[in-house]
Amino acid sequence: MKSSRIILAIVAFIALGSARAAEAPSVRYTVMANGETVGRLDVERRRREIRIDYAVNDNGRGPAVKETLSLDERGVPIAWTIEGHSLMGGAVDEKMSFAGGVQRWHSQADQGELSLPRAKLYVGNDASPWALGLYLRQAKSSPSGAIDVLPAGQLTAERLGDVTVGQGAAATPVQAWLLAGVARTPQLVLLDQDGELHAVLEDSIVVRAGHEGDYADLKKLADSLLRRQLEAIQQRVAHRHDAPVRIRRVRVFDPVAGRTGEPSSVVFFRGRITTIEPESDAPTPPDQVEIDGEGGTLVAGLHDMHSHSNLWSGLFYLAAGVTSVRDMGNENDFLAGLMQGIDAGVLTGPHIIPSGFIEGRTPYSARLGFIPDTLQEALADVHWYADRGYLQIKTYNSLDPDWLAPLAAEAHALGLRAVGHVPAFTTPDRMLEAGYDEVTHVNQLMLGWLLDPDEDTRSPLRLTAMARAADLDLAGPRVRHTIDLMKSKAAGLDTTISIVEQLMLSRAGAVPENAAAYLDHMPIGYQRYRRRSYVNIRDAAEDARYRAAFDKVVETIGLLHREGIALWPGTDDTIGFSLHRELELYVKAGLTPAEALRIATLDCDRHLGRDQLHGSIARGKAADFFLVPGDPSRDITALHRIRMVVKDGVVYFPAELHAALGIRPFATPPSVRLPSAR
Repeated sequence: MKSSRIILAIVAFIALGSARAAEAPSVRYTVMANGETVGRLDVERRRREIRIDYAVNDNGRGPAVKETLSLDERGVPIAWTIEGHSLMGGAVDEKMSFAGGVQRWHSQADQGELSLPRAKLYVGNDASPWALGLYLRQAKSSPSGAIDVLPAGQLTAERLGDVTVGQGAAATPVQAWLLAGVARTPQLVLLDQDGELHAVLEDSIVVRAGHEGDYADLKKLADSLLRRQLEAIQQRVAHRHDAPVRIRRVRVFDPVAGRTGEPSSVVFFRGRITTIEPESDAPTPPDQVEIDGEGGTLVAGLHDMHSHSNLWSGLFYLAAGVTSVRDMGNENDFLAGLMQGIDAGVLTGPHIIPSGFIEGRTPYSARLGFIPDTLQEALADVHWYADRGYLQIKTYNSLDPDWLAPLAAEAHALGLRAVGHVPAFTTPDRMLEAGYDEVTHVNQLMLGWLLDPDEDTRSPLRLTAMARAADLDLAGPRVRHTIDLMKSKAAGLDTTISIVEQLMLSRAGAVPENAAAYLDHMPIGYQRYRRRSYVNIRDAAEDARYRAAFDKVVETIGLLHREGIALWPGTDDTIGFSLHRELELYVKAGLTPAEALRIATLDCDRHLGRDQLHGSIARGKAADFFLVPGDPSRDITALHRIRMVVKDGVVYFPAELHAALGIRPFATPPSVRLPSAR
């Protein structure tokens, strides 16, 4: 009897142990930005059933989804539901299932079904970062490190090495992997020794709870690992020539005259333009590099006046002919390191002109730059930026409006400009009176004509309230007062109309107009990501209202231009293509293509105090320009087919840059003849 009880106890113990082994414990992750917690990711796993609760609140916005997955014996999902909302509040209701030999799915981007012998790995359109670990486990198990996925495309996994994160007893050995094919750039993922997700290292960081103190080390690790990859890319794509480089058979765009000239040859050497002369039949000297422009147009490098640069963005920017960006807020240490790497020529990227980000402390704060708790701290931050050569300070949504006047005065006294968002519960007019030299974002300006004083713009309301612009009278007194005030203060507008279009007019399942020129060239994961609604569209009437409102935004750009308000083309994006769309929208607003190009080249450099060396193609100026077929001063859409970009005399071919990013190229490089051997 006693032995029977012992046997039963042993059997029960073994059964309990097996059950526990089949049930991985719940895991919690923390989402962090600039060293602060901005979200959570909770994962509960019972055998092959997984439940996920993911929510982020950074800068008054962020996704919030709940997921349920069922896995087969290989760890491949055979059922997956994702419900909640995406970044700006767009509804998410995504489902995938495999049953009876048929796999079905629907998401914001697409829907479909396939007959298959067993489930194929499906890539969620609105999945949480936990899914990256799932994808990586499947991709790395393939002998080639690559796996075909649904709805289309391929994921590739590259092992970067084994590292240890943390110190002492908390030190954790992890495997570092680069996963490509999910997003527009490869993603850096850390797996623990059991192959489970430990961290995702992007602009924000997702890390297993209890390891939040490793944030600084994780940022350094990400910087080190990605720099190694990007430095190798730079060595492949940066073409340096010790001899003079002569570009034959080109026309040069003159931003002052607003037209392209006669066929010419342009020579540059050691980073400077040395000769511009009429094209002739004379052969290129044998000791020079010859590039055949084939009748195309040379245009000075473009500017994105509203960037938030990252390690990958430089490849996108140079491929788009953007040789200078104005960074409008970043993690300060990261940006300094990025600028140093680009300036040293080891990283690919444009010239970066930094802006010093200052935010107020509230639950809605954006985690960039400095978030001072007192005005005295904020004034000290202005000096920190001035001492490091920043162009301007940029203040943000949660800043106390009463701080702006003393901050702007301090900035002006130190030779910096003061620009920014319109903080919550105030107006553009008040900020202009307090010292703003520039308003950031066209929607931030227009909300001053649309909102009541007690409405909170720290939330997605700063986007959704733009639907009210459908009824806006641009000849009304509120609009007139703001325009007159801007003129009296010589204040400009950082427009970012392309991102406003993206947020207002993107619709689930459709290619957005602002991405139509390039989206089918992008990795499939990014294509799906862009086929979404950023706002909830309840019916046809609301859809029509948003469209009418955006037409009013375009009208506003045209009105400001006619009134002589300086417009600065920015994108609040990092993919380069958006700057082309920004200029297309300027043309839609009534500017000529030549006017839009002049603003994006010479006018920007005059505003930045760089026009002695930049902004036009002339002898003695920096060799910063691009080659494009056709004439963008007549047809602005020609910008989508750039063949060559030169920055500081280094030659880049967009086809090579795009190939490094997994993007199907848009144009072939021109022919290059190297100097003859002596």
